Amino acid sequence: MLIAPVFFGYYKEMVKEAEILGYEVTYICDSPSNSNLLKAVGRVNKNLIQANVKKYFSEKVIPTVENNSFDKVLIVGGMTFSFTPNMIARLKELMPAAEFIMYQWDSEHNLPYSTGMHPYIDRLYSFDRYDCKSDSKYNFLPLFYIRQYEEIGNGKQEKFKYDCSYVGTAHPQKYKYVNEISLLLKEAYPRQYIYHYMPSILKYAYHKIRDKEFAGAKYNEFKTEKLSSAEMTEIFKKSKCILDAPQKGQTGLTIRTLECLGAKKKLVTSNADIVNYDFYDERNILVFDGEIDFNSDFFKYDYQEISEEVYKKYSLRSWMKCLIMDNVVK
Repeated sequence: MLIAPVFFGYYKEMVKEAEILGYEVTYICDSPSNSNLLKAVGRVNKNLIQANVKKYFSEKVIPTVENNSFDKVLIVGGMTFSFTPNMIARLKELMPAAEFIMYQWDSEHNLPYSTGMHPYIDRLYSFDRYDCKSDSKYNFLPLFYIRQYEEIGNGKQEKFKYDCSYVGTAHPQKYKYVNEISLLLKEAYPRQYIYHYMPSILKYAYHKIRDKEFAGAKYNEFKTEKLSSAEMTEIFKKSKCILDAPQKGQTGLTIRTLECLGAKKKLVTSNADIVNYDFYDERNILVFDGEIDFNSDFFKYDYQEISEEVYKKYSLRSWMKCLIMDNVVK
């Protein structure tokens, strides 16, 4: 059983890789609905959607468990995760022989409610290096790139439509830093594609009231339609460099960072912790600290290949092997 967010269809790729490894997979969405409104309300206060969650759990999740036999339950927890610790306890009760594995796709700072589920988890992983350093209950496992980005990386491309691009949800800190990077980079990278996704006007209003980063923001700056996986792939193909920034309260590398690695694209990021990863190369990755040094090696060299061993380590194939087969990739 895979319990994971819909988030840009990554769960479909997880299912494919697990099936390649020989598993039969049943997918359960981590929320009663993928509607932008319900997810926005849930992020503001999860208690506001508990009636929907309880109905979904009793009518969808419980019958699925009762009508199937599962060896493993893989829970991918992020901001949209709506199940309560009591619900995880109930699943554990119904499947006493199953191994429960949890992967936290966000920092504990942003997912404080997740700690109530940990007593029911047999193996616990996090993408946040600092969480893993501060608490030994976590196993450290960064995110991944999927096969379509690997295909971009294996292709040869010399001409690009965009000097740099960014596509992502407009979280306050991410929105602030991406805009700052974009503005300062225009001297060297004038052809830019910037796509700040805002799930709903309710989410925009929430940020506008609560977060100083949105003080000067206007609603027409944001896009309310998610780009498809195919559209995302095309933007990556057409871009020389990718921009990115973490959410407030996290040091873990974003999925976009790993996709950038898979596609063999240059990266500008405000996440200073990236220098601690084995694929870091200052010729490929520029860490933004408020200023940009146009004399740095980042601007002097084309993309530099990394070792094949390190490259494959961050594929979704390796990620799934680690989680469901306990095959730790060094």
